[in-house]
Amino acid sequence: MSSIARSFSSLKNTSGGQKLTDLMPGFILCFVVAMSAKFVSEHYGGPVILYALLIGIALNYLSAEGGCVAGIEFSAKSVLRFGIALLGARITLEQLMSLGFTPIVIVLLAVPATILFGFFVGRWLKLGRSQSILSGSAVGICGASAALAVAAVLPHSKDAEKNLIFTVICVTALSTVAMIIYPLVVTAFDMGPAASGVFLGATIHDVAQVVGSGYLMSDEIGDIATFTKLLRVSMLVPVVLIIALIAARWGKTQSDPKSKGFPLPGFLVAFILIVALNSGGLIVPQVSTFMVEMSRWCLIVAMVGLGMKSSFKELAAMGWRPMVLMLAETVFLAALVLIFLGF
Repeated sequence: MSSIARSFSSLKNTSGGQKLTDLMPGFILCFVVAMSAKFVSEHYGGPVILYALLIGIALNYLSAEGGCVAGIEFSAKSVLRFGIALLGARITLEQLMSLGFTPIVIVLLAVPATILFGFFVGRWLKLGRSQSILSGSAVGICGASAALAVAAVLPHSKDAEKNLIFTVICVTALSTVAMIIYPLVVTAFDMGPAASGVFLGATIHDVAQVVGSGYLMSDEIGDIATFTKLLRVSMLVPVVLIIALIAARWGKTQSDPKSKGFPLPGFLVAFILIVALNSGGLIVPQVSTFMVEMSRWCLIVAMVGLGMKSSFKELAAMGWRPMVLMLAETVFLAALVLIFLGF
């Protein structure tokens, strides 16, 4: 929980000596934009994370100078880490064990295989290793949430935030396309309910799209797909931990550029602790529901802040290679799961 305490202690006094009055204009701006993105998503459809990013990018000029700069920075970093920590309230060990043996094996093999595939293909495409690992983790685990968590422990660079924004936009778009196409794939291969649920849960990137595609077909398929997806989400802890250990050999991380020694970020410790408490029944359902909703809002606000710190011009300058990499990872993951299921 140390990351949570540090995040909110920065409300009183940040590293630059900024006070609450310095942070509030930018934070309130990000929160208002987040509410706008939520409204558009609920009334017109589409992923709220993507709307938050796009509206934030449209307001990029506000992060260059003025009274909102400090609050935008706070939203993009401290609020982000707080939201990731609260993601643990969505997971219990009982949920994961109820999935049975087959989906566990598939996820345990498919997630690291996708990350490794992304790393080597990214290097072949002459992309940076951090960007390759970031995209592979987003595709292999849980879309935007995984991208945010992994980015926090990767070595810091001048292109780090731009890579993160591009990855989130691409993985969200690909997840939406998969939500539409993959039910057709399931039908074409004449899969049973169990195989259909496992395939959808093991291949679609974001939780919302997994739920949408699964329950579109049937309640049984939706349940299996959701639980399989939760298993992938649980891989966030070991994957981020391993990447943090590896990244310590590369250079300083974004989570704490001055850190030395064991590179385990505070938000990850908080995430693990919340999962353990939730699994032990020590968090009452009302509190767990509140934490999940709080996490969702924190991530939306953080995405607005990250969007404001980027621009369409910068993203376009990244070229075609990152998009090709993420498309290749998506196809690789789907093909691998089909092979594991015997199709």
